[in-house]
Formats: sequence, C-alpha cells, structure tokens
Amino acid sequence: MATAAAAAARGAGSRAVAALRSGCRTAARGRSRAGPARSLCTAPGTAPDMKRYLWERYREAKRSTAELVPSIMSNLLNPDAIFSNNEMSLSDIEIYGFDYDYTLVFYSKHLHTLIFNAARDLLINEHRYPVEIRKYEYDPNFAIRGLHYDVQRAVLMKIDAFHYIQLGTVYRGLSVVPDEEVIEMYEGSHVPLEQMSDFYGKSSHGNTMKQFMDIFSLPEMTLLSCVNEYFLKNNIDYEPVHLYKDVKDSIRDVHTKGIMYRAIEADIEKYICYPEQTRAVLAKLADHGKKMFLITNSPSSFVDKGMRYIVGKDWRDLFDVVIVQAEKPNFFNDKRRPFRKVNEKGVLLWDKIYKLQKGQIYKQGNLYEFLKLTGWRGSKVLYFGDHIYSDLADLTLKHGWRTGAIIPELRSELRIMNTEQYIQTMTWLQTLTGLLEQMQVHRDAESQLVLQEWKKERKEMREMTKGSFNTQFGSLFRTDQNPTYFLRRLSRFADIYMASLSCLLSYDVSHTFYPRRTPLQHELPAWSDRSPATRPPLLQEAQAK
Repeated sequence: MATAAAAAARGAGSRAVAALRSGCRTAARGRSRAGPARSLCTAPGTAPDMKRYLWERYREAKRSTAELVPSIMSNLLNPDAIFSNNEMSLSDIEIYGFDYDYTLVFYSKHLHTLIFNAARDLLINEHRYPVEIRKYEYDPNFAIRGLHYDVQRAVLMKIDAFHYIQLGTVYRGLSVVPDEEVIEMYEGSHVPLEQMSDFYGKSSHGNTMKQFMDIFSLPEMTLLSCVNEYFLKNNIDYEPVHLYKDVKDSIRDVHTKGIMYRAIEADIEKYICYPEQTRAVLAKLADHGKKMFLITNSPSSFVDKGMRYIVGKDWRDLFDVVIVQAEKPNFFNDKRRPFRKVNEKGVLLWDKIYKLQKGQIYKQGNLYEFLKLTGWRGSKVLYFGDHIYSDLADLTLKHGWRTGAIIPELRSELRIMNTEQYIQTMTWLQTLTGLLEQMQVHRDAESQLVLQEWKKERKEMREMTKGSFNTQFGSLFRTDQNPTYFLRRLSRFADIYMASLSCLLSYDVSHTFYPRRTPLQHELPAWSDRSPATRPPLLQEAQAK
C-alpha cells in the first residue's frame, strides 16, 4: 500500500513519543530515589519554566526520532510488490481477465500530449473556442488522478475519504484558490453527499462533482484548467457547465473519431512501453494452464495491432475469449445486448452466438451472457483493470469476481517514500503530532505560544510532504492525514493492487495475499511497535530473493 511507509513513520513516531514517556517515568523513579530534585519531565509551575520544559520535551523527542530513522531506512518498501486489501489465494484462481489500455498495454508520456493537443484543436475548430488557447501546452506535472471537479464553480480539488476538501489543493484555472474563499464557497470544507459524484464518479442526477478516475483523464483535467485560466486572465464571461461539456466532448471525440487510435497505430513504438513485461506475464499464466480473456472498450483493429506488437501475430491463441468495444461499465449491468462476432476484416457478422470461441473476436455483449456461454464461476475469476469504477466496482459488488487494480502511480510514489528525506520528515511529523497531542493540556499563555510554533512547523512539513509527490495536489493516496476519496474506493473495489501486471512475475501462481492488519485508532497503543509479521512488503526482502 502506498501509505505503508507513512504508516511505518507513524509507528516510529508513536515509538518516539512512547520512548519519551518511558524516559519521563524512568527519570521520575530516579528522582524519588535521589531526593526532591525536579525532573525535566515533570511540568513546572511558572511560565518561564513551562517554556523551558516544553522545548526540552521537543529536543528529547527529536533525538529519539533521529535514532529511529536508520532502522526505517533498512526496511524500505518494494515498489514491485502487490498489496492486498482482502485476503486472496491465487491457487483459487483458474481464470485471469484483463482490460487493455493501461493494463495489458502501457503508454509513453507522448500519449497524453497527443490527447491534450488533439482535444484543444477540436475546441478551436469545432466548438469555436478562441484560437489563443493553442498557446497552452500539456503539463504532465499539473494534475493527479482521483481529483474532483465542481462543474458549476469550475474548480478542481482533492477530497478525502470523509468528503472533506484538502485546503491548498483547490484550483481555479491554473491558480490556487485561497483557503478563505474555499471555506466561504462551501460553507466550510465539507462536500455534502448529494453534491458528490455518482457511483461511477460522474456528474449526473443533480451531482455537481465529477471525479476523474481514468488515467486518460489527466489531459482532460489539464485542458479544463488551461481554458478556465484563459477566460479568467482575459476577463471573458463564460458558463462553466458549457465549458465542462465541451472539453468532455472533445476528449471523447479524440477516442471515438479515431484520432488517438490512428496516431498510435502509425507510430506504435513511440507510444507503447514495456511490451516484454506483458508478454512474460501472459506466458507464465499460459504455462500454468490458466484460462485468460480480454474485455476492453477499445476497437478491434486497434487492439489487434497493439497485441501483435506486444505478443506476436498469434496473440489470440493465448486468450479463450476476446471482447472489444464492450462499453464498460454497461457491459456488467445491461442484460439485453447480444454479442456480435467480428471477422478478420473487422466486419460485424449477424450470426447468433451460441458459444464464445477461442481465437475469435466479439463485440459488445453483456456479462450475464458471457457467464452463460462460458460456464465460468465468478469466484474463480481474477480481473485486472486500471479504472476502479468502470473495470472493478460492479464485478466485486454484484458478481463476486476477485479484482486487481493497476495503479501505475504507485511505483513512483513508493520510490519517493523510500527516500531518506521523506522518511525523516514523516517520522518527525508524526512524533511532533504526538507531542502536540500530549502537551495541549498546558493552557497558559507561554505554553500556547510554544505550541503555536510547533503547529506552524507541522503545517510546513505537511506542505513539504505534499510537494514531494505533486506540487499542486500531493499524493494520489493521502491528504494531510486522511486517505483520499480515491483510496477509499480502491480499498473497497480492489482485492489487490499493484503498479503493473509485471508485479505478478515475482509471485508463485499459488501465492496467498494477506492484508496487513493495520491498527484501528482504538488499537493503536498496542500496535504502535509493529512486529515483522505485520510489516508491508519490503524492498530488501525482494532483493534477497
């Protein structure tokens, strides 16, 4: 889990505070034996003594924290590990299913630039937007996945698992909205349930928020922000709802009009990355006699060309069933749509489908017919996808399939979390937070001034850790202290998650994934000093293997 290093730091911080308390108790025992001399761990009565006492506690906590950092550095997290939300044994899995885009195939950074530029040009040429917006270029470092967009107010933001906005991550155009304005806008920082996005993250049925969960949505968020920025900078009055719809339609047309597909097919080596890793995973599963299938929303010719590049011309021999243009998530819910066979020339046939044959390609259909024609049981199926809603939600909630989420951002976040600077900052941040909690009982003026200085330092460290991942929005998985809304949905809809399918290569096909028992808040004191059995997967252990 991407927050595991932070959890380790929290555990270390708890141990530092515990060590401080233990030191105080030891000093107190020494005082009782030695006589009436006052220990530094006993709060004095006068204001000057109080200030000195608090700063002594601060320095002692800092020393304890510094001693813990080397032990954390020797237990770095493995970026190629698979993380578990729910216990699952691969020995129970007989059938492996895959999405195509960002699951079987990974794309280079050039693709998002292509989508941004093509959608921007469609805004200009087909929606009559000012030609001046062409000056905006795609910035891959602006947005992160999982953000919410308020369609009515034209602001982009990060929301936590409890529907609270993370202040400092609200952007109108390319500029941050001051906290005071955000609080006035939303009458606080909480977004009511009725304003949140619907089950699939969409803005519909009165919901004013849209959640961007797809990796393809990164250029969409950036384009929305750039056009908003242009209108604001030039004092142009506009309707935010129209802008949102026009950008959404332009991004959609880049796909449906074939602009993206043709560009990738014309220069496949420029856009597709790491084909050897996907090839190795599929070969491993085939060697162990596993059934495999593909369900994707992408068109037949596009998938065929990509899989030929990744696997070879006989790629369909690996898959028992191949379904294209499935229109997920409708595929998982609509019982009415029949399958259609696609011939070698991409022509749709009118034959009635009585069996899904190996080596053939089918279009549309629905999951209920799929299960009827294959006879497969959901509990034996593990399906991988990158879109938590469209790929995974219905499968786990309604059909009992096991699910695996592909989160490419996980690998880069774990590498940041393994750096010494991040570990030092997070360990001290958690220790300082514990110190604030412990010392808040001192209400005199001098003590409160010291505590305010500590709070200021804590706020600065939070901002620094946020910027380690993304300057504007921080980590995909965490706000200041809470899980993000993205992580909440990931934890609910994915049994396991990983950076890429290649992570499967490190595990036996009978491996059992056990979720780590992370402490509940009321369990924390008993679990703060975590044993090796409860640790997340570590980099050193993987290297030793």
